[in-house]
Amino acid sequence: MTTLDLRKLHRPLYTAGAEPEFVDVPPLPFLMVDGAGDPAGEAYLDAVGRLYKAAYRVRAVLKAAGTVYSVPPLQGLWTDVGDGRGDRSAWKWTMLLQQPAGADAAMQDVEGVRFETFTEGPSVHVLHVGPYAQETPAIERLLAFAARHDRAVTGTHHEIYLSDPRRTAPERLRTIIRYGVTA
Repeated sequence: MTTLDLRKLHRPLYTAGAEPEFVDVPPLPFLMVDGAGDPAGEAYLDAVGRLYKAAYRVRAVLKAAGTVYSVPPLQGLWTDVGDGRGDRSAWKWTMLLQQPAGADAAMQDVEGVRFETFTEGPSVHVLHVGPYAQETPAIERLLAFAARHDRAVTGTHHEIYLSDPRRTAPERLRTIIRYGVTA
């Protein structure tokens, strides 16, 4: 039996500090689900539920084949969010769960969930601690850091949720915020 820990295997992608830093993100396999609307709404909750259902199906197939792993943290790509404080009904999102090597689309059949390799490449990221609605200062630090190093942001607003919001007080939530940048 092979045991994998994707967070340890890709440690630089799952660790960040309060000060922005550059990181190179290799192409990685993900399960993905797209949607639009308020992240507190039914459509979002349903989509994330389907995403986890697919991830646990893949995990069961790989476990039967001799590979055991924990499903890594949920990630999200966000567009059309403006400053994050306005009408959330227009937000667009793609929620992702990284998959181990050896996983493929045939291992799951959950409606609306796809298997895709996501390529982010050169990126900048920072850790935000606190409520999601208070991310703006961290994003501003990240963007200023990239500009000071003559890097332009090229990617989508990417978040990696290190804390479970159902079990963690809002002021203690830990979220990595990442953007692709020019090399």
